[in-house]
Amino acid sequence: MKTDRTLAAIALMLLAICLFDAMGLIIKYLSPRFQAAELSAYRNVFGLIPAMVVLYMSRDWHARGRIVKVRQWKLAALRGVILTFSQFSFYLSLGLISFATAATITYSNAIFAVAFAVPILGERVGALRWSAVMVGFAGVIWIVRPGADAFTPASLLPLGAAAGYALIGVMARLVDDDVPTPLINLYSTGVAMIGGLVLALMTGGFTPVTQTSDLWWIVAMGAFGGSAVLLLTMAFRMTEQSNLAPFNYFGIPLAFVLGWVFFDEQPWDELFPGALLIIASGMIIIWRERSVRRAARA
Repeated sequence: MKTDRTLAAIALMLLAICLFDAMGLIIKYLSPRFQAAELSAYRNVFGLIPAMVVLYMSRDWHARGRIVKVRQWKLAALRGVILTFSQFSFYLSLGLISFATAATITYSNAIFAVAFAVPILGERVGALRWSAVMVGFAGVIWIVRPGADAFTPASLLPLGAAAGYALIGVMARLVDDDVPTPLINLYSTGVAMIGGLVLALMTGGFTPVTQTSDLWWIVAMGAFGGSAVLLLTMAFRMTEQSNLAPFNYFGIPLAFVLGWVFFDEQPWDELFPGALLIIASGMIIIWRERSVRRAARA
């Protein structure tokens, strides 16, 4: 039964990755007509829906009296502020560089998560994990290529987004254990929605949606992103995160194929072998985490 739940969780995660990439494709498609900030605002409006759905489905939340007030609301709000700028950076990068390159660089978030866990959580990181971080960082540098003729400052945007996403994940572990995860996500997404609205107004306001097709694309963007968050939440509740983490890198080849099919992008020289180093780094970190957990259970 446990194996069946793990397989189902893996299937849900793979579907979520596909939906996230579909959302990214729509963002890239809409980027010539809409600002990154307003797309982020639209995304978070729809992002509130899955957070509310998952919260309502939480038995623990109902058992605790459906409490919506969080003691660490400032921490939850800070995560929302960081999410605002992380989304803005990633969405902006999708309109400036190839889809696969932007997506691949964001997968370096595991590297940043290890680095942030030391000062924020007080974790002790051994030589093996630091070596994995350095391997992944070398892969990122290979893709970004600072100082090279092909370097573009826009490639730093998804790198900043990856750092922000990692910081959000690490900060989530500071939240009290009795606070439901969807409630924290609801706070953070709500703040990010407001942040996106403010950024959009500060950078030129909202662009009128004059085409019905654009309206449907915006709705689909929010639906895909919101559904992906819901599926991921379901997957992580069905099995241990270490069982799912290796499949996270399925998004790198998928992003390459989708960028090739829909935008005729073939960034071979940009991505390889840097993407392989990022994948190798993540797999080493995952292997190390699973080894530690197995030793603790023995």
